[in-house]
Amino acid sequence: ARLGLRTVATGNVHAHARTRAPLQDALVAVREHTTLDASEPLRRGNHAHVLAPPAAMAARFEDHPRAVAETARLADRLRFDLLEDLGYRYPGAEDPTARRRLAELCWSRFAERYPEGPAAAAARARVEEELCLIDQMRLAGFFLLHHDMLELAREVAIEVRGPETVRALLPPGRGRGSSCSSVVCYLTGLSHVDPIANELLLGRFLNAELTALPDIDLDFPRDVREVLLPRIHERYGRDRSALVAAFPTYRARGAIRELGKALGLPPGEIERTARGSDGFALDVAGDIAAAYGPGKVTRGRWAHLARLSAEAYGLPRHLSQHSGGMVVSTRPLVDCCPVVPAAMAGRQIIQWDKDSAGDAGFLKIDLLGLGMLSAVERCVEEIARVRGERIDLSRIPYDDPPTFEAIQAADTVGVFQIESRAQMASLTRTRPQTLDDLTVQVAIVRPGPIQGGAVNPYIARRQRLRDDPTFEVPYDHPSLEPVLRDTLGTIIFQDQVIEVAMAFAGFSPGEAEGLRRVMSKRRSEKAMAAYRRRFVAGAQRVHDDVGEDLAERVWTMVKGFSGFGFPKAHGAAFGVLAYQSTWLRVHHGPEFLAALLNEQPMGFYPPDALAHEAQRRGTELRGPDVDRSEVDCRVEETGPPAAVRIGLRYVSGLKREEAEAVARERPYASIADLATRSGATRAGLERLAWAGACDALAGDRRAALWQLGIAAPGRGVPGGTQLTLPFDVPGAPGLRELTPWEGLIADYGATGVTLDAHALELLRPSLPRDTVTSADLAHLPHRARVRVGGVVVARQRPGTAKGVVFLLIEDERGTTNLIVSPEIYERHRHVIRAEPLLLAAGRLERPPAAGGVINIVVDELRAIESPGREAATVTEIETDESDFRAVAPPAMSFAQGRRR
Repeated sequence: ARLGLRTVATGNVHAHARTRAPLQDALVAVREHTTLDASEPLRRGNHAHVLAPPAAMAARFEDHPRAVAETARLADRLRFDLLEDLGYRYPGAEDPTARRRLAELCWSRFAERYPEGPAAAAARARVEEELCLIDQMRLAGFFLLHHDMLELAREVAIEVRGPETVRALLPPGRGRGSSCSSVVCYLTGLSHVDPIANELLLGRFLNAELTALPDIDLDFPRDVREVLLPRIHERYGRDRSALVAAFPTYRARGAIRELGKALGLPPGEIERTARGSDGFALDVAGDIAAAYGPGKVTRGRWAHLARLSAEAYGLPRHLSQHSGGMVVSTRPLVDCCPVVPAAMAGRQIIQWDKDSAGDAGFLKIDLLGLGMLSAVERCVEEIARVRGERIDLSRIPYDDPPTFEAIQAADTVGVFQIESRAQMASLTRTRPQTLDDLTVQVAIVRPGPIQGGAVNPYIARRQRLRDDPTFEVPYDHPSLEPVLRDTLGTIIFQDQVIEVAMAFAGFSPGEAEGLRRVMSKRRSEKAMAAYRRRFVAGAQRVHDDVGEDLAERVWTMVKGFSGFGFPKAHGAAFGVLAYQSTWLRVHHGPEFLAALLNEQPMGFYPPDALAHEAQRRGTELRGPDVDRSEVDCRVEETGPPAAVRIGLRYVSGLKREEAEAVARERPYASIADLATRSGATRAGLERLAWAGACDALAGDRRAALWQLGIAAPGRGVPGGTQLTLPFDVPGAPGLRELTPWEGLIADYGATGVTLDAHALELLRPSLPRDTVTSADLAHLPHRARVRVGGVVVARQRPGTAKGVVFLLIEDERGTTNLIVSPEIYERHRHVIRAEPLLLAAGRLERPPAAGGVINIVVDELRAIESPGREAATVTEIETDESDFRAVAPPAMSFAQGRRR
């Protein structure tokens, strides 16, 4: 008041209601990485930091009426609407030359892509149609901006890999999604899928009634994308470009771990509970009861954990960056929205997520990293290094019999998209023979086709056609045959929703696209009801032979496709990459394996499972070695048998710069030589020794560790510096060798990959005598009762499976599929979610129509105990407080990311 400054009254609000104040206190402790008790000075103890009604606020500040009045005045002025024009424009949006430049770019490449012929005539008409639409919607600058990004990626790729490598490999970016249906995208390099040859519908991507910007997703190899994003900041200005934000939210496991620590609960018990949680389901009380019995959750801090975790579920946990959404503007972005530095150096993000950015009219350019694209290109480079053969993947035969034989036999571990167990089960029945078949295959195991009831009819009709070529596929109406011919009368692709609405119900392209959007996962039932009336009425108006019953039946088929599904263009793009990865696996298996291992994490299988599968196929794998390993995994011998050496990067805890220094300074004459010249820290050297990378120098892991205790200095010596010890390092005393089981545990703990005896091979003598191997199942009759054991490779509980859980376990002979009913799941939920080694019994299912796929419907399930006790037996884990995880490697635990 003395200075004449105006003041406002605020409540310093941190929770919307007093009942949420305890959660806010707990989140303060989480933020400070401490417990509730230790965070006492930082918390607001009287819980007055909640929203209060206006009358209560006025009473609180009755001595400051001017502040209250100023608050009301200021609040009235603070009006902001995302839907208003914020002045955002993307580069090129108002460029008067953009239309001409885009047309010139398309026509300059037309003759190369479409030589004279019927396809050229159709493509020419399509180009003219698209350019007219683009001009009408003033989107020429939009396409040119994406093309500019692609050219920038090409420059980055040359910088990262060299010009010769880039010329031999695929383009540095690949389009996916509905943009692959555009000829303009195909000609400008934004897509590698020919929309004319694949008969792709444009309306899903571009139509005159489009109310939002089209969506172009570009996939890049990881190494190119890593450099590309900071380069975009340099090209367009750091004040005019930023990544879109994302808001990761609390799920059950994260809430249990963080809030359990804040409550001061024992770390081991917190981790056991978190590992046993479903992750995406909200039943923390049930998770605690499954791990420790129902009595624990009814008292003390465990009861608080259950309540607070339930309240935290779904709340934003932190601000993160979108997987690839980039916003570029012609004016400083800070004039439109807040911008903050990202955690990764060289990047920055706006504080809005993709939905808010879309509401504000921002153009979000999706520059995504695709692991398989990186793996494929790494494989091509490895082939060139090992064999001196430069492969052009655009010119490989796309009708290669061995490749399709592998696909039809579901021999697809590690390849793109068709490697999951659901895909494998489908492959043996559909038996794809062409790229068109693969386009359908990559799209069929998705929630949309599953919920729409398309999967089983498609597979049954395909099998029927294979047995009887004269079989006539049934269609509900003749107008649907041209639309659904490729998918045998079923709806597999998003485009087909649009096409059915147009062909059967007379919808315009804009109306049909509106229907498809309404059918998203956040669909409005009211809007769906309105579209149903228009669909049924339109079908009867357009077709004289369509009655209400038939219209309703077709609408039911359309409505069923309400979950996530691929556009056909997306399926075509992914189908090509699925074929290319399979071709490389069939013809260049060792190089493909090395590339896969170098690009982890990705795909359905962990590195350990990929390694075991390759060993069963005849590829030799060799462990890390300080004298032979590079930083990355490499092919050492082309065979037979071929050999792949595990890279030093797989040694857990070894920094990359240490791995590079070790590889650079080799060979080493002894452990002392390694310790003095490698430049690695003592901790790094010990990790190398425990990984077995020093065995050739010392004899075994324990001997290497013993010698390092004498030879390794406390800090690393700069590479190239020769340091002579004043004495010779004596040999290790008579240390007991590691048992095979201890060696296996050491492998998993050090690298996550074991290359010697499989865990089940070591445990099999202690298993019940009627336990069979995965290889034995092929010789047992349908519906036989069997017992199998294995390491859990993957766990899945898809939302479309009505509570059924699918487990994939691996033994020394291969993998086995387990099907667990909801009843068995609830009875053994902690075992299923958390235990790395399982013994299961049940009914073997191999019906003739399944195409050779073998499943076991489980009715008994137990955890396999480790041999750390005097007697290695199999027990019910619920009654066993000391479980295998006490000595199990992280790679064998559910917490390490096995699939939900």
